[in-house]
Amino acid sequence: MDTNKEAVEETDNTPGRMPLNAGDNSYGSAPGPGLSGSVGVSESVPLLVPEPVRQWQPMTKEELELTAGGPGWRKVRRYLVLLFWLSWVAMLATSIAIVVVSPRPVVTPLTWWQKSLFYQLQLDLYMEEHTEGSGNMNALCEQLPFLRSLGIGALILEGLFNKEASPLNFISTGKKFATLPQILHLLAESNKAGLKVVVDFCKLDLLRLQDVAGNADKPSNHSHALWFWLEQGVAGFAICDTDAAYSEKTLLEWRGILKEFSSQEEERIVVVKQMRDSLPPLNNGTLVDVVMKSILPSSRHVLSAKEVAAAIETHLQAREEVIWPSWTVEGKASHDLKKLLLVLTMTLPGSPAIQYDEISQTQNVSLKAGASHGEMTEPTDTDLDKEKMKHSAVALFTSLSRSRAREEALLYGTLTFLPFNFSTSPSNSTLASPSPAPILAFLRSWGCVHFLILLNVGPELHALAPAWAPSLPEAGVFVTSTGMDRLGSMTLKKLELQPHEAIVIKLFEAGSYS
Repeated sequence: MDTNKEAVEETDNTPGRMPLNAGDNSYGSAPGPGLSGSVGVSESVPLLVPEPVRQWQPMTKEELELTAGGPGWRKVRRYLVLLFWLSWVAMLATSIAIVVVSPRPVVTPLTWWQKSLFYQLQLDLYMEEHTEGSGNMNALCEQLPFLRSLGIGALILEGLFNKEASPLNFISTGKKFATLPQILHLLAESNKAGLKVVVDFCKLDLLRLQDVAGNADKPSNHSHALWFWLEQGVAGFAICDTDAAYSEKTLLEWRGILKEFSSQEEERIVVVKQMRDSLPPLNNGTLVDVVMKSILPSSRHVLSAKEVAAAIETHLQAREEVIWPSWTVEGKASHDLKKLLLVLTMTLPGSPAIQYDEISQTQNVSLKAGASHGEMTEPTDTDLDKEKMKHSAVALFTSLSRSRAREEALLYGTLTFLPFNFSTSPSNSTLASPSPAPILAFLRSWGCVHFLILLNVGPELHALAPAWAPSLPEAGVFVTSTGMDRLGSMTLKKLELQPHEAIVIKLFEAGSYS
């Protein structure tokens, strides 16, 4: 025991020897600086001292320039710039390829009569309604700028001639016939207002003035009539397909005369009113410029909603017209369907032909003078209702006219008839008829622009079926409606059609406007 104790003490006192507990700071103490070999002198500082935490500091300008100018960063920047320009060129090439390869509708230049709205004015009826003498024609001339502001481009003057008289004979045979100076004044005022005039020869026996000897070298008398009116500035003539003048021989003669007065901007035209179920064919289809046909068949009685719907569906499913069509409404329909038929006329392919009673100049209801005592009386409720209906009809026509003028799809877009499935609204399910009149729908498309026209011919409220036309975009905006009360965006899923209502909707994909 003593021997070992002495050995330990000897070892502890031996210079240069490390104490046995020098490496464990848990069981002793480490020698202080400069006292590594001393015994009994120690301190509590641990051997493993943690390094101080260095705070982050931004790089200086010199350090940043030195780091960015290194060869590695230069290569990275070159590759990024090269990648950017390659991507930009690739996107540009892809865009050009898409534009070139994508099918585009070919814009066909339209003539003035293909872009115009025709206004059928029965001058004999107008003269009968306004019996103030020479002032009635002046009143009509004052309305011409208003008609032009509505978008009307041409007047079709009907009822100018006595059927027993020559087209050159304007000697008045009654109060309802205008005199030649009055007609010439009307033509001059129409030209000032920017309106073209088409003279109607329909149901006149023009060929009865032909040379009775049948001398082919001698010009026909009706040719002189054409020359006369063309010199007065008329833009064309209208005949019926039941007239004797509707023949290839006569129309060839007319075409030669019209060509002498025509120019690229001022082309003279021939309008044929289709009175039969189908237009008699001609070997030369270029002899007629416009075929005017009625949406509704002629009838002595007022057509029912089912008859109106059947007539409309027949035209919507018909093949594309060879000759440029012009649509009008000659048949008798319910007064509730007049606005619906106006919307249909303005949205079908072709040139609409509006009749005199469909729109008229709106005027403020004036106070009426008493018949006997000269006192002033307030307008009646009937007068106010009529005035309100006039304003509503003009507002609807103006909306349709402006939409047709600025939208290519409505001007010369394709027509697609849409088979319709509808459901009766629950609110009116108890009042629904067993077989309600169908709702008609068609699409006018040009490129990626689509206009949906919905027609509720029946007297019931209807909602669209959920699965109707799944390929159509569900969202859109209202363009116009017969009630002039639909504005803003809409969705087909929540749309309900009021009785006798027509709606024009511009469709677009979700999240985008076209």
